[in-house]
Amino acid sequence: MRPGRDSRGVTETVLITGCSSGIGRETARAFLDDGWEVYATARNPADVQTLGEAGANIATLDVTEQDDVERVVDRIVDEHGRIDCLVNNAGYAQLGPVEDVPVERVEDQFAVNVFGPHRLVRAVLPHMRERRAGTVVNVSSVSGRIATPGMGVYNGSKFAMEGLTDALRPEVDEYGIDVVLVEPGPVDTAFTKRAASEIEGVERSDAYEGLYSILDDTEAIGGGGPGSIPPRRVAEAVLDAANLTDPAPRYPVGRVAKVGGLARLVPARLRDRLYGLATSLVSKNPLGD
Repeated sequence: MRPGRDSRGVTETVLITGCSSGIGRETARAFLDDGWEVYATARNPADVQTLGEAGANIATLDVTEQDDVERVVDRIVDEHGRIDCLVNNAGYAQLGPVEDVPVERVEDQFAVNVFGPHRLVRAVLPHMRERRAGTVVNVSSVSGRIATPGMGVYNGSKFAMEGLTDALRPEVDEYGIDVVLVEPGPVDTAFTKRAASEIEGVERSDAYEGLYSILDDTEAIGGGGPGSIPPRRVAEAVLDAANLTDPAPRYPVGRVAKVGGLARLVPARLRDRLYGLATSLVSKNPLGD
């Protein structure tokens, strides 16, 4: 089978959310390079204009808007009669101690990271079931496997995505549809810059000074720090999952993601002590002197 073609040689079609930068943009480029018909979406179409110039179909899609979802899915079906792969990539991280994050921000986090992918899945699955073929790739995170202080709201959204995906996989297996989780560790993208901006809007209590010292160090929470990987590596994992006839349920990407998955085996009490020790050390020596 040629790249980007099904068993009859027909070009396959992929819908990717969150293509304005980082993983989403690189994923769109990877599918284009592989010969797929790519629909690259973002909330602002100007952010994906370069992908349009590279050969992708671009569209405005805010995953929190049902009308956007229906319009884009209907367009793809009208133009190509099929959606072979859905990549739920759009997302962001709301950081901050659980107590300090307002309920409204928790709702916003879940609206994008959980309800958005669910909305896309519900729109796409009927078309995949009709053809008895297709792949859904949900871009999660090592943060969906192991929780860390200061990231509880983000962890919760990714844990939710993992749970929905694990339930969905056997539900649609009889229809020939594969459902996959891609779980990167820290990725060298603008993701952490947005995470840092989100925490700026949290009214900080004085109860978590040590934790905020860690969160204020963007290298400690993501891109550019030790163990971070380029977004192209995540994109290649997504593409591999879409091309395989029997993909694995999970693809941890990068050393941190693989180690993080194993950290689930560490007793919770021991993990808590280690987190407490790390926060205490930062509190006593915030400048690293």
